Amino acid sequence: MHSRRIKVGELDIRYFTGGEGDPLVVIHGGGDGASSWLESISPLCENYRVYVPDLPGFGRSQQMGEKQGISEYVDFVDKFSGSLGLESFHLVGHSIGGSIALRYALKFPHKIGKLVLVGSIFLGREMALWVRFLSHRIFRYTLGAAVRAVFRAVKWLVCLVYAPFKHFDYFSSARMELGESISAFKEQTTVMVNRLSELMMPTLLVWGARDFVVPVRYAYAAAEVIPDCQLRVFPGCGHTVYKQIGGEFSRLLNRCLG
Repeated sequence: MHSRRIKVGELDIRYFTGGEGDPLVVIHGGGDGASSWLESISPLCENYRVYVPDLPGFGRSQQMGEKQGISEYVDFVDKFSGSLGLESFHLVGHSIGGSIALRYALKFPHKIGKLVLVGSIFLGREMALWVRFLSHRIFRYTLGAAVRAVFRAVKWLVCLVYAPFKHFDYFSSARMELGESISAFKEQTTVMVNRLSELMMPTLLVWGARDFVVPVRYAYAAAEVIPDCQLRVFPGCGHTVYKQIGGEFSRLLNRCLG
């Protein structure tokens, strides 16, 4: 995988790419950037041309304007793939990235070969309380930038002991604005269960049985509704299956996308 930069409209975007074969686009979650996917997704370069962008406002990509909601990120994915000359591709999305991928697949079904949703939001109302709280505008404006700076300092110290935490960027303004657009104190504000039957492409749901961000029961319910669907639940995993069992995860994707 190699780091590249590309202009998507007016935005300067960093992405990683590598491999040969059918194109595969990966949309990272709200707490991560593209870098967090490199270890688990690199093995797929043997069979696919892989593209993993830093979403606008994440990692090393330029931030959007004032409005940063799911619709804006769906439009970004379309412009990003268009800038690369991709007419169709497989699409993988994790967490908030899963909700972006889901919306994209519903809006542009003719462009998607196969869809993979990993711990995706938008399949039910419930979501971890701490995620809802930290995404809320009261947290953003009451605690302010000074407190977020303290959290970033703590993150820096943790990284000295636990390197994988370096990918976690929960308090970026883009992440918090995106989180605010999809959740309130009580619940997720958008649920797309009624539209899951419209997914005509082969779909794979990947979940951790111990996912405390998005309950696994939503995956089981979605698998009953999506017409051509496979579900894989990993007993010992939480919300970041692709990190926790990267090798097994990449082998699963190779089997299901092939």
